[in-house]
Amino acid sequence: MRPWLLARDQDGDVVELSMGEIFGSAHRLLGLVGDVPTQVFALTRLLLAVLHRSVGGPRDVAAWRELWRAETLPVDDIDRYLQAHRHRFDLADQTEPFFQVAGLRVADGSVSDLSKLIADVPNGAPFFTTRIGGRLTLAAAEAARWLVHCQAFDTSGIKSGDPSDPRTKNGKGYPIGVSWSGHLGGVLVGGRTLRETLLLNLIPRDFTQAADADDRPPWERPQLGAAEEVPGGRAPTGPVELFTWQSRRVRLAWDDGLVTGVLIGNGDRLTPQNMHPFEPHTLWRRSETQEKKLRSSVPVYMPLEHNPERDIWRGLQSMLPDTGAATVENRLTATVLRWVSSLAMRRVLDTGYPLELRAIGMHYGAQSSTVADIVDDALSLRAILFAQDAAALIGSVKQAVEHSEAGANAVGRLAENLAVAAGSRDITGGHRLRATEQAYSVLDPLFRTWLAGLDENTDASTCLAQWHRTALDALRELADDLAATTPPVAWVGRDDRQGRRITSVHARKWCGDALRKTFQYAAPSPSRTPVGS
Repeated sequence: MRPWLLARDQDGDVVELSMGEIFGSAHRLLGLVGDVPTQVFALTRLLLAVLHRSVGGPRDVAAWRELWRAETLPVDDIDRYLQAHRHRFDLADQTEPFFQVAGLRVADGSVSDLSKLIADVPNGAPFFTTRIGGRLTLAAAEAARWLVHCQAFDTSGIKSGDPSDPRTKNGKGYPIGVSWSGHLGGVLVGGRTLRETLLLNLIPRDFTQAADADDRPPWERPQLGAAEEVPGGRAPTGPVELFTWQSRRVRLAWDDGLVTGVLIGNGDRLTPQNMHPFEPHTLWRRSETQEKKLRSSVPVYMPLEHNPERDIWRGLQSMLPDTGAATVENRLTATVLRWVSSLAMRRVLDTGYPLELRAIGMHYGAQSSTVADIVDDALSLRAILFAQDAAALIGSVKQAVEHSEAGANAVGRLAENLAVAAGSRDITGGHRLRATEQAYSVLDPLFRTWLAGLDENTDASTCLAQWHRTALDALRELADDLAATTPPVAWVGRDDRQGRRITSVHARKWCGDALRKTFQYAAPSPSRTPVGS
């Protein structure tokens, strides 16, 4: 197999390796690298599919523990597996090309420009211009990475229509939605090396008991045609299928060893309702709208997509184990996080082990037909925060998030009151929104540093008081700055819509009272006493 996967080595350099080389040197690599972050998510799941099938599961925690204790991945098993299916990983095979349909065509025999395949050049609204100005071509390695990405994150919209596909009308394939991973607010658990990252996301069969014995990737199944594998769609058999779900029918066009064009048609449609038993890499939210639409007598859960404007730590209440405090109703955490929690609880994973939670997802534009944004955020924390017997420490972290939100909202209200005091007639809430986001921006690096410093020796009460002190000082300073930049007319003030007189002095005092109440465990600071604090 030829090199086509990008990874970062321990010197920080990016190297291009074959799939076999990636697995063989995973213990010496820091992690995968992608042309865009969503490629990392898609390619990690591709490697997980190979690893699951190579090791036969693993069947249970005991088998997983053996893999974790070994210095390297089971390269002999992986090599035998890859050799057995070698021809199905050939990108240019004439009859069974990797992740493609060999005979895919449109009525006039044409192919599309590669901008349809490359996510950083979405049709009609390119993010970057580095590829624009000439005919797009791709080397085989880059084309392979974008092909895997397309099957995971392709936009919705009109697709190429193969005449042999019954769904084709007037030469077009009408929208069936985004590719499978595009529905998800993707969450990966990272370790110190690529080997450990893959194993932390390799969930044994007996943990979920959701996988069917026939849970296989497409290279172990008969070659697909242009139409749906099963007319009307079918359910997945387990996580391996979801990692490699063929959301599209694709054919790459070649010229002198380069990929010069592409056809992208509709593949197997898959709706996201209640896929939580199978899909491990996203959180879930209960949807009453879907329950009414489907007339369902049981709860319907949908993937909890990432908000591009919301930092990952603000969602920790849904990610960490339930301790009975500050829990989020109608949410299901990601299976991969429950799995890590079980490892920490059993001490299979050392409680001091440094984990990385990485949130990756695609945010789509109108009708999901364009790429609007790519979410990529990471958070460092210790495994102790996933051990359910560390309820006090976990509870302190959840309270810290909750109190941070309250503090940011207090600053937002301050900005709104200062605007009223200065005579603003803006009723859109813009002043409040901007100040709230400014507060989160101030708290963001402070919270990440505080969280990364928590370990099994941390006292829950002490660390929460520590965060209260840090957050209170930071938000007081921001509040002072906002008050200081208010026009002098705000000292006289204005009446709000309820007839209440608001001045800048009132606004700052109210904010100070709210901050003191929110961060009540912060010890008094004798060195600094701001006005209105």
